[in-house]
Amino acid sequence: MGKPKRRWIIIFSVLVILQLLSLFTSSNTFSVDDAATIDKADTAWMIVATAFVLFMTPGLSFFYGGMVSYKNVISTMLQSFIALGVISLLWYLVGFSLAFGESFHGIIGNPLTFFSFNNVTLAPHPALSPTIPFLIFALFQLKFAIITPALITGSFAERVKFTSYLLFMCLFSLLIYTPLAHWTWHPEGFLRQWGVLDFAGGSVVHMSAGFAALAGAYVLGKREHGTHQPANIPFILLGTGMLWFGWFGFNAGSALAANGLAVQAFATTNMATASAMITWVMFDALVGRRISAMGACIGAVVGLVAITPAAGYVSVGQSVFIGFVAAIVSNLAVYYKQKTSLDDTLDVFPCHGVGGIVGMIMTGIFAKDVGLINGDATIFLYHLLALVIVSAFTFFGSLLIYKITGMITKLRVTKEEEAIGLDLSQHAETLSTRKT
Repeated sequence: MGKPKRRWIIIFSVLVILQLLSLFTSSNTFSVDDAATIDKADTAWMIVATAFVLFMTPGLSFFYGGMVSYKNVISTMLQSFIALGVISLLWYLVGFSLAFGESFHGIIGNPLTFFSFNNVTLAPHPALSPTIPFLIFALFQLKFAIITPALITGSFAERVKFTSYLLFMCLFSLLIYTPLAHWTWHPEGFLRQWGVLDFAGGSVVHMSAGFAALAGAYVLGKREHGTHQPANIPFILLGTGMLWFGWFGFNAGSALAANGLAVQAFATTNMATASAMITWVMFDALVGRRISAMGACIGAVVGLVAITPAAGYVSVGQSVFIGFVAAIVSNLAVYYKQKTSLDDTLDVFPCHGVGGIVGMIMTGIFAKDVGLINGDATIFLYHLLALVIVSAFTFFGSLLIYKITGMITKLRVTKEEEAIGLDLSQHAETLSTRKT
């Protein structure tokens, strides 16, 4: 056994300290009496929805893993999968409190309000979870926090150091994701006070991931060999199916109840996704490209992204149109991105960033009773302002985080490590059944 590097001694020491801190600071008292006032149907649905959303991250792992070159499949999949552990601990300790704790002027939550899940009990929370245990609300929101940094990894796949990614993921979650969640979903968040509507994370999840991905592709630069053949198309199909399945929890679960709103979000999610998938492959055929399995999968994911902010606010017919528009806009964004020098490996920004923007604009147009289609431009204009704020905050904030990370540890693997692949160079693992 080799001598451990000093940075790993430091990291493990921090982990031990956090474990002890968690042990001695947590004062949760879970009582059956706390749950006496919950709605059992709502609670049952939210437990299921939370599990659905967790399932999306392994789905993303397969989706991204199938797209990269053969020598980077394991590393790419692990970058998504590891978020399940890292973000869970961060969220438990302080992330949830920063996102949903007592508000400081609508900007950020008090880190002490729910530190180590203190005061996160089985009783409902009157403002955040009126019919379900507050604990399941915290866990449901955790799954959103997990998948957001995982989405970013597609932009710098095949060239990022694993340890650098771990540090970036922690900083992004604490400094970018939690403020966005607070602005948008906390009752006193300033975007929510403006009336900005984001049902399940068009800006909080997808725009933030998309613009952080754009910053990451810019900072890390191009790969030595920028083109590759996808390693495993069936992985992409499997991952898409898992994402589509889990997204019902993502969107319908955001109703926070087993009610008609959840059913509405369930229906709009399915139809927007179907519309986007078919539109993507038909548009490919229209412009002279072959209809492909990868195109169908990317189109479906774009539809899922675009309907996310609007899922509970639009009709089924409007969701079909949203999927249609998002597929064409993102398809064109992918095409024109390929003509630039930007090496966003798996097109995270054209799909998630642009898809999230389209979804937020469409929400401002079609949202029931308050959208532009109803003759009042107020909410629509607030949506446009929110898009500018979220885009700038996430892009420039992420640039700063990449800079900080790069000052602590190298962001990018060496040319030699990139040449042999991150599976071997970062993890000493390989898909050994590869034919030579």
